[in-house]
Amino acid sequence: MLGLGDNNMTTATIDAQIHARWIALWLAVCAVTILGMILLGGVTRLTESGLSMVDWRPIMGVIPPLTEAQWLTTFAEYQQYPEYQKINQGMDLAGFKQIFWFEYLHRVLGRLIGLMYFVPLVIFALRKMIAPQLLPTLIMLLILGAAQGLLGWYMVKSGLVDRPSVSQYRLTAHLGVAVAIYALMMWLVLRVSTGLSPALRHISGWGWVLVVGVYTLILSGGFMAGTDAGFAYPTWPMMGETFVPMGYYAEGWQATFEGVATIHFNHRMLAYAMALLVLVLSVQSLRTSDHPGVRRGAWLMLVALTFQVALGIGTVLTQVAIPMAATHQVGAVLLLTAVLYWIHAQTDQKLVLSV
Repeated sequence: MLGLGDNNMTTATIDAQIHARWIALWLAVCAVTILGMILLGGVTRLTESGLSMVDWRPIMGVIPPLTEAQWLTTFAEYQQYPEYQKINQGMDLAGFKQIFWFEYLHRVLGRLIGLMYFVPLVIFALRKMIAPQLLPTLIMLLILGAAQGLLGWYMVKSGLVDRPSVSQYRLTAHLGVAVAIYALMMWLVLRVSTGLSPALRHISGWGWVLVVGVYTLILSGGFMAGTDAGFAYPTWPMMGETFVPMGYYAEGWQATFEGVATIHFNHRMLAYAMALLVLVLSVQSLRTSDHPGVRRGAWLMLVALTFQVALGIGTVLTQVAIPMAATHQVGAVLLLTAVLYWIHAQTDQKLVLSV
């Protein structure tokens, strides 16, 4: 009897491991697709394409204009709104199609991600492949994804009223939710694939500092994009002729989120602070840890940091060239990914860092 029980237990354990690998693979595919969505969203913003679709049709919106008459009708609708009237006056149909396709692909990819997540979630749940302690987190991700779609339209609506650009607050919130969904998925991938608990309580104090710091830096980049602050000072390391720009906080505390000079300077300072912290913690890990995962995580953070700093400087000096700026946005998310991997490796070995 004991032998039979042991055999059943072994079979159940093997099944649980197989199920965990399937869950991890599914979440990894979703996370990578979300990373592509973040990249496409950045390109859509940089090409000023986000306001080319002036309505939100979750179902029928999947079908683009197919005939010349439909294109002319869609273009005529766009001409009724501020972006055309104040910025793109005189744009022809060919020019409109160019910006339309970026926003269309962005929305369709969002719907595709929803299906990629929802359908397997239902299948895995019905087949009882999801561990009970994991299911609430997966449901929360589903709710966040639905909210992200609504938030995207809420953002677009802010540019269809009286000004030809979206609110920097709504844009940053939209970016922040996307990155939060991606980060949580990647954390689950790392933990579930190795059979470790995904509970956030396992993250160390310095791990939280890194995660919150990099995430805040990404949000700061959202305000940079939302106010076009990156165009204002195409110089480095100075901002114009001075290190601290003229007019820094001249508008009061609101300048933190609305003043171009203040937003740009704060973004740089936060980037310097996070670069120093990542450098210190990475070097310390390489000097004090023999654990291969921790060392690998430290090297990943250093590589991601190096590229991100170079891309940030390049974005400024090229006056926000689209390829450079879009890669810089993705680079921030990859740095966050490296940080999550380092934290995962730390908790795996219950390492405690002191700085």
